[in-house]
This record gives sequence, structure tokens and C-alpha cells, in this order.
Amino acid sequence: MKALVFDLSMARALCLRVFGAVKPSLYYRGPLSMLSLVDAPEPALPGPDWVRIRTRMCGFCGSDMNLMFLKDSPMASPFTSFPAIIGHEVCGEVVETGSGVRSCRTGDLVAVDPMLGCAPRGIATQCRACRAGRHANCENHAAGGLAPGMFMGLCRDRGGGFAECLVAHAERVFRVPEGVSAESAALVEPFAVALQAVLDNRPADREKVLIVGGGVIGVMVVKALRGLGIGCHVSVIEPQPFAAEFARKAGADHVTAESITRTAGRVTGAAPFKPVLGKAVLQGGFDRVFDTVGHSDTIQDSLLAAAAGGTVCLVGISSRVAFDPTPLWLKLQTIRGCYAYGYTDTGSGRKHTFETALELMRDRKVAVEDMLTHVFPIEKYQDLIEVNLNKGVNRAMKTAVRF
Repeated sequence: MKALVFDLSMARALCLRVFGAVKPSLYYRGPLSMLSLVDAPEPALPGPDWVRIRTRMCGFCGSDMNLMFLKDSPMASPFTSFPAIIGHEVCGEVVETGSGVRSCRTGDLVAVDPMLGCAPRGIATQCRACRAGRHANCENHAAGGLAPGMFMGLCRDRGGGFAECLVAHAERVFRVPEGVSAESAALVEPFAVALQAVLDNRPADREKVLIVGGGVIGVMVVKALRGLGIGCHVSVIEPQPFAAEFARKAGADHVTAESITRTAGRVTGAAPFKPVLGKAVLQGGFDRVFDTVGHSDTIQDSLLAAAAGGTVCLVGISSRVAFDPTPLWLKLQTIRGCYAYGYTDTGSGRKHTFETALELMRDRKVAVEDMLTHVFPIEKYQDLIEVNLNKGVNRAMKTAVRF
């Protein structure tokens, strides 16, 4: 089968640090690239609780870009292993099931939760995160019967979705309801990231919410808020006009390219107080801020723009940040990390976020297919990367590979 493989080489990484700064295409073209399209054997079922899936579509994630451009934090390296077939935003058709599988059958279109927690690792006594239903935060990402890897695409033993075929543990496979397209199903994973952030930090209808960044996850946070019927006032900061239009269509009340603090003053009436040095401290502000960028300056400004008792939700994060934490104690604020998805108690029982996402799509409360602007065959993966390097010029929101 055709598969896109990333194979980490420290020697090539050092060369790319020097020459890639001058010519970024070296990261994905030529002899220094650690990406290669290969002919790989199709994986066999590892056990009775596994499913073999013929890939239909796989989305391209910003984390895929960070991996191939060596921008990931070194802190994550103990929980990765290479060479690995990349890609984790997967939908496909079930072609084989193990004897213990009851949740799906051959021919089903499914979306795949790529996280490799205790169950896929064959660990009988699950860690506290997996027992709580948050397997993305598993404490055993480097243990059990698999090589280290937080999710498929970062583990040499369990390939991801940039391949014609893959295997997934039955607990991580979710049937796609009738009427939900493969294009929508391929976006369940990124939508679930945004949906989980909202479920974990659900605003009240009266609250004023700010979303920093109108990229894929930022727009999907808007879609999640509106799909759940939350009537809060939503502001989005996005300087790119093309992306800003997606935020407006998703249901944002206010979309702007202004600064975070200026937006807080305009929307919430927050009053600025200028210190001897540095940026103005705001009194008043947003009840919740979803920062999908996670750079030092956006975190700092999010804290300044959040109200007393407000929450800053870090949906995106860079490897190193620096900021003045004074607003945290001055305004009794909370910073919360938001990562991936899991199980959440809902009004109709405990559900995986993928299930909730698929139900919202089935019931036409959320539409995500409009965000899929570019689709490529796997052979054109270099073109896909170049489109993502110039999203504004290419009017690209979400890109994917179709098999």
C-alpha cells in the first residue's frame, strides 16, 4: 500500500536547521527531507479487539506540519517513535473485524479516534486518566505492548491515516450515521478538539466569549458553541479576511482584526489602566477566552482581556512561552489546558466527544464540510504542504488526502 512516512534523523535535522531556514522546501523535497512516500505492507489485525480500515480520507493537521518542520517541543519526544506513517484525522471503511468486535462491521463508514491510551496498548489496569475517560491524557504513552506514541501517526507500531489501510482498536472506532458524508467524517477529529474545549469550559448564555485565531480550530469552536445551542456573545480575532469570513458564517457575533485588548474594550467595555511600563491592564473583560494560537503575546493579552474570575482556555500552544502572570492573581483568573477529547457526562448519558460530534452533524446542528477547501491524492502530498504554507494566498482552510 502507499503510505507517507516520517523518519526522524538527527543528522538531517541539524542540516535542516541550517539550510531549511533559507529554503523551507528542503523539509519536504529532496535528500534532506524526512518525509517519503513508500510502498508498505498492509497491517494485519493485531488481536480480536481490532479493526482493519480502508482509508477514505485523512485530514492534514497543523501538528503534522509542526512535526515535519521540526517545531514540536522536545518534551513530547519520549512519547513518539519513528519511522511512523503520519496522519490522525481519519475516516474510512471497515474491511475486517476481530472476533471480539461488536461496535462495527464490515462495510461501515467509521471515524477513528487516534489516541493510543491503555486499551490499545493492552494494559489491563488502566491509568487514572483512562479510567476517567480522558485517554488522550494517558499516563502510559510509552508503556504497554506498543512503541511510544501519543496517537497514531506518532507511533512506529500503529500507522496513521496517510496510508491506504490502517488498524484501530475497536474502542476508538465510531460508526458514521446515515447522511453524514465522508468529507464531514474526516473532520470529526478536529471538530472534536474544539467541541471538547467547549464542553470542558462551557459558557453561560449571558457570557461574553473571545476566540483568538480564526483558523480551523477557532472556527470550529464557534461551530461547537452554536451547535450546542449556547447563546453567548462570541467575538473572534482573525486578521486574514478569508478565514474571518468562515468565522462569521459559523455564527460569530463580532469578527475583527483589532488587537485582543482593544477588542475587549470595544465589546465588553473593559477599562484600560496604564502601568509605568508595559501594556495597559484592563478592568473588566471577557468571561472566557479560547486562545487557539498559544504564543507568548496572545496568552499575555488574553490574560489582560479576561475579566475578574475569567478563564483563559489554551487550545493551541507553542513550545516556549513567556508572560507576566500578574493578571492571574490580580483578577483571580484560571488558565486551563485544552487537549484532544474523551468521554463527557451529557444530559443523555456519558458519551465520547466523537459520538456527540457525529450526532450534531447527523441532526444538521453543525456543518463542517464547508471547511474542506482542498483535497489531494497521496501522491501530491508536497503540493498539499505548499498550500498549507500559503493558506491566505491559496484561500485554504482545511486540506485533506483522499484515497
